[in-house]
Amino acid sequence: MNREVDAIQAAQSSRDSQEASTQQAKEKPSPTQDHQVDLQRIEKAVREILLAVGEDPDREGLRETPARVARMYAELFRGLRLDPRRHLKKVFTEKYDEIVVVKDITFESVCEHHLMPFMGKAHIAYLPGGKVVGLSKLARVVEDVSRRPQVQERMTEVIADLLIEELDAKGVAVVVEAIHTCMTVRGIRKPGAVCVTSALRGAFRTNPSTRAEVMTLIYNGRQ
Repeated sequence: MNREVDAIQAAQSSRDSQEASTQQAKEKPSPTQDHQVDLQRIEKAVREILLAVGEDPDREGLRETPARVARMYAELFRGLRLDPRRHLKKVFTEKYDEIVVVKDITFESVCEHHLMPFMGKAHIAYLPGGKVVGLSKLARVVEDVSRRPQVQERMTEVIADLLIEELDAKGVAVVVEAIHTCMTVRGIRKPGAVCVTSALRGAFRTNPSTRAEVMTLIYNGRQ
């Protein structure tokens, strides 16, 4: 009799444990779910904004605007769900030990302070340490990093740190030039103002002559 009771209790305990595990799995979002864009939530928020500014979100011209804005944010912020390091995994062994520069990589990003776009060009240079990477991969890194809410200063440093870490380069230089709509169409309203940021790593930071050389290559006499 005792053995039967023990068996019943053990079975019940096992079922309780399985149910608890299943419930925890349901409550805990998967990595994929956690990084998905909630389009419906954005639509509701945009509708509230339209109401708050005194518009009629149900009029013909605005009826589909919340859905359009939701899709736009999913596109503009897709970099939050991407790992730019994946573009730097494929490298090639080369004896080349001079500076490699890719200039005028266009990008669009979003300032996290006002959620307004800033756009411009990124210039990337690195001094190989025995490995080189496909030139298009540098542009892909810029594309992934730019697609998220951020400030230009952080974007510049993130790109530089990724390159110095993944390429084992002797030096990395990243210069970003951008126009910010948060200061050209609102606030101070100064069209044409350009923000320039730079991040230097390795030899480009410690060696003045190497730094001067890379800046000359990037700007090509424009300074």
